[in-house]
Amino acid sequence: MIEFLSKIPLKDIVDIILVVLFLYEAYLLVRKTGTRAIFMGVLAFLVIWIIVSQVFQLRMIGAILDRFISVGFILLVIVFQKEIREFLQVLGSNKGIRFIADLFETKKTTAGEDLKTIIPIVMAVMDMSQRKEGALIAVEQTVSLDAYVETGETLNADINARLIENIFFKNSPLHDGAMIISGKKIIAAGCILPVSQDLTIPKYLGLRHRSGLGLSQETDAKVIIVSEETGQISIAHSGKFIFGISAERLQMELTGK
Repeated sequence: MIEFLSKIPLKDIVDIILVVLFLYEAYLLVRKTGTRAIFMGVLAFLVIWIIVSQVFQLRMIGAILDRFISVGFILLVIVFQKEIREFLQVLGSNKGIRFIADLFETKKTTAGEDLKTIIPIVMAVMDMSQRKEGALIAVEQTVSLDAYVETGETLNADINARLIENIFFKNSPLHDGAMIISGKKIIAAGCILPVSQDLTIPKYLGLRHRSGLGLSQETDAKVIIVSEETGQISIAHSGKFIFGISAERLQMELTGK
């Protein structure tokens, strides 16, 4: 293996490393926008094209794939136009340098910071459960929920148990929608989430549960649901439900510990 690598020119090795780094950073970007599946499909197509055209040198199928590659850039611009526009806007702003630096920086939070953010959520959820007040709270993870934030009312408020309870109070104009939490902020409330069409969902579960599951199927968000009928607390994540969870279990699910 070492002998094989020694025969590869240094500039080719550097070129390969740069390509790998570029693809990795591109993957991190699309993972935050919910277009990871599309990106992986494009990457798989490129791998097939390289194998067919460069390794096995199959002319006919290679020529067909070459045609797709020739217009591929235009198709990518169409598919990722929103992400490309936002990326260029960031680069053109004063935050551009900081944005690029963030791509290579791993953000770390202490356990104390996690608990300071999560405890008010847990307290509010437990209080609403006791009063049988329905609630739907989406906690953003790595995939951006900006598309769903736009369907509700923007708040950008600090996380506060009383505020959460007031928003989901039965007479509140925002209580029927979903609340979206990102980082240390309540970003929006009254948001519309995608409704799951999974036929295996029990029929007794209402729209809140179906919406929570729907979002967890399309993103990696952790969605907390409080049943208005029973007061039961559930959480949807990765397309699955966890029913009847306690305060300790909810805190553990939100912290990932």
